[in-house]
Amino acid sequence: MEARANKRKFLAGIVVSDKMNKTRVVQVRWSAKHPKYQKTVRRAVKFKAHDEKNASKTGDSVRIMETRPLSKDKRWVITEVLK
Repeated sequence: MEARANKRKFLAGIVVSDKMNKTRVVQVRWSAKHPKYQKTVRRAVKFKAHDEKNASKTGDSVRIMETRPLSKDKRWVITEVLK
């Protein structure tokens, strides 16, 4: 198993918008148990991610990586298109 030198976070999500140039809106979904009621709660968060080559389109499954601030809202980069 290889050790990563950096501690960057990686997430997988679906591209929900490709209307901006070199920027994609990626929705990441997960589920967790509610701390008090123990019911499974589904959560979703949207991130703006940088896509240098405009390779991904709406509906694609992508992997994003945390990075330095690239603009006011962009703090993620698309590393690969999964589907």
